[in-house]
Amino acid sequence: MTYAAAPPAPMISWRWVAIFWFAAAMFEATQSIFIQHAIGRRGGEVLLFAIELAGWLPWALATPFVIELAQRHPVIPAPTARGIAAHLMTFFAITLMAEGWSAALHMLFNPWAHRQAPTFWDTLSATLIFHGLICVFAYALILAVTYLVDSRDKVARKVTETAQLNEDLSKAQLAALLRQMEPHFMFNTLNSIAGLVRDDRKAAAVDMIVGLSEILRRASQDHKPEVTLAEEVEYLQRYIDIQKLRFGERLGCSVEIPEPLMHARVPSLLLQPLVENAIKHGLADRVAGGEIRVAAARQGAALCLSVYNDGPDFASDWESNGAGVGLANLRSRLRIMHGDAADLLVKKAQGGGVEVVVILPLAEAG
Repeated sequence: MTYAAAPPAPMISWRWVAIFWFAAAMFEATQSIFIQHAIGRRGGEVLLFAIELAGWLPWALATPFVIELAQRHPVIPAPTARGIAAHLMTFFAITLMAEGWSAALHMLFNPWAHRQAPTFWDTLSATLIFHGLICVFAYALILAVTYLVDSRDKVARKVTETAQLNEDLSKAQLAALLRQMEPHFMFNTLNSIAGLVRDDRKAAAVDMIVGLSEILRRASQDHKPEVTLAEEVEYLQRYIDIQKLRFGERLGCSVEIPEPLMHARVPSLLLQPLVENAIKHGLADRVAGGEIRVAAARQGAALCLSVYNDGPDFASDWESNGAGVGLANLRSRLRIMHGDAADLLVKKAQGGGVEVVVILPLAEAG
């Protein structure tokens, strides 16, 4: 069984990058307006606001590159000398470009209305001093957000991969259990066919072969873990027809399932093994045969399926014989598909006989 490689950690979208830096630029620009008013200057607020806003554009454009660098050379939990050097060089390069851009805008538009505009280098030095710590904080914030997002994505991917592995394991276990059941049923039927041939009941043997081929054809075409109750009853009826050819009048069987429940989803091959178990361990050795009743009812949010036979009570060691193995198989399938929401009970019926009850969450097809 193979699995696709986990996708690489996704980049933070441009939308969030734009929103983040626009909010930072709005804060910086608003702060500059307050400073201007605090020192007693009026006028030119719109120009100053626009220039301060545009001054953060290099940081916004460089953010995707910093994110990629942070993913390629993580600072935590195990930084390398090469990674630290790459981050320092990138930080200084972005800071120089951003502050150079900001200095150029201030030189070009003079938003502070200086009577004698300072030189570019004086402006650059002032912006570096004023924004130095802010730039360190900005770069560190990009790294922190990147690592937080990557950590969240790694956890999400791990949860998804674990769920996929559990689902694949459950499917594999379910398929193995179904493979155990199909040969069991087929061999029993072939033994019955051989018995009919020995008894010179050729017509009955031919009918049983036709019924068996139809069941196997359907099983090979459709191996779904769940089917509708109507499909399960149809499959069960074919099995009952085969067994009636074998037992004749000794086998009486009735199916009492309300029509509204026929659309409920049930595990595939659920009823047939229960009926087979009832015939094998409850009726097969009785000369007079017996009666089997299959019923379904709704109990709140649950579907209750029961298979009753009027044979003798089960022995104390029933769990260690064939009946116990078959029912343990069904319990395993129910646990895989529904967990604690499903149950299988074996109990003595009132008035004699044995009843197997399966409780499932009620869910309709489609």
